[in-house]
Amino acid sequence: MTITRCLHVALLVTDLPQAEHFYGTVLGLKKIDRALRFPGAWYEVGGFQIHLMTADTIADSLYNPDKWGRNPHIAFLVENLDDAKARLLDSGCPMQVSASGRAALFTRDPDGNVIELSQG
Repeated sequence: MTITRCLHVALLVTDLPQAEHFYGTVLGLKKIDRALRFPGAWYEVGGFQIHLMTADTIADSLYNPDKWGRNPHIAFLVENLDDAKARLLDSGCPMQVSASGRAALFTRDPDGNVIELSQG
């Protein structure tokens, strides 16, 4: 087997409009059309897709609540980490600076999914 590319990640969300605000407005990801009939929304960045699928409830999945980067997460590269931090703060999003000392921070979407933002 030869894997040539990662296509998408699927995340569970309980409140689709709230999740769409986070991924579309706060993170600024491009929403794309989807043909599936179950509730959800898809976003794309750099040829990679994020599939949001609704669920009635979601268990908090933080294995390590003190260091969010040591939990399952999606990592995005940003042009300017200070701008990203300001947008998260303005939007009232939780945030944790990377404990590694590198230019990265972590936030959580409204359902607790961990998102890493790194500056290259």
